[in-house]
Amino acid sequence: MTFFGCGRPSRRRPGTPAWPAPPPGASRPSPGTRTAAITAAIAAAGAVLLAGCASGVHADGQGTALPPAAAHGAPTAVASTTPASGPSSPAAGSSLTAAPPGTGAPPPAGTAACTSGGLQVSLGAPSGAAGSIYYPIDFRNVSGASCSLYGYPGVSFVAAPGAGQLGGGAARNSTFGPSLVILAPGAVAHASVQVVVAQSYPASLCKPVTAHYLRVYPPGQVVPLYASLTALTCAGDIPGHSTLGIYVVRPGATGP
Repeated sequence: MTFFGCGRPSRRRPGTPAWPAPPPGASRPSPGTRTAAITAAIAAAGAVLLAGCASGVHADGQGTALPPAAAHGAPTAVASTTPASGPSSPAAGSSLTAAPPGTGAPPPAGTAACTSGGLQVSLGAPSGAAGSIYYPIDFRNVSGASCSLYGYPGVSFVAAPGAGQLGGGAARNSTFGPSLVILAPGAVAHASVQVVVAQSYPASLCKPVTAHYLRVYPPGQVVPLYASLTALTCAGDIPGHSTLGIYVVRPGATGP
C-alpha cells in the first residue's frame, strides 16, 4: 500500500489515525525589524497548517484525534495458529468485545459455514501509516469440503492461548459491507486488523500491557483460534475503548 500526505493511506484506510508532526521552530524577530517579524508570522502559519493535517479517526471510527506518538518499535508477528481446546468467553463489562459476531445471512444451500476446527489462521505481511499497523488475518480452509465465511471475526489481545482478554475487543470498521465468501479446500480469505500504537496514549491513561497473541473467533463461531503477535495494548479506559480495529472477511490472502 502506498501512503502519502499527512501520514494517511492513499486508499481504503478511513480508520487510520494520524498524528501531527512537530511544528517547525519559528525564527525570533529582531526588535524593530519588520521583515523578520513577517517571516516569523509565516512560519507560525505553516505550523498551524501542519497541525490541521493531523485530523484523523481513531480505531472506533469516531474521528477522535490522538496525541503525538512516542518513539516505538512495530509489533512483531509470527505466522502461527494455536487451536483452542474449547469455547473461551471474552471479558465482561466492555462494550467492544471479541464475542463471536454471528453476523450475516445464512450460507447458500449446500455450503456450510466454516468452523473453527476446519480453519487455520495466520497473519500476513504488515503495512502501516503514522500511528497504526495493519495485518491481514488469513483464514485457510483445511477441511475437505467447501465452506463459507460472512461478516466480522471477533478479535482481541491475550497474553497466551486460553488466557483472559487484554484491553478492549476490536472495533468494527464499516468501510466494506459484509459479503459471502466461499472457501474451497485449501483456499484463503482474510480480514484486516488495525493495531493502533499504544504509546500514542499517555501511560497513565493507557496502562500498557504486553500481549503475545491475537484471539480470533471466525464469524459465527464460539471456539477461538490464536495467532502469535507481540505488541503493547492498553488495559486502561482509552478513547474508543480499544487499540484494535477489524474489517469484514474478504476474498484472498491480503488487502483492506
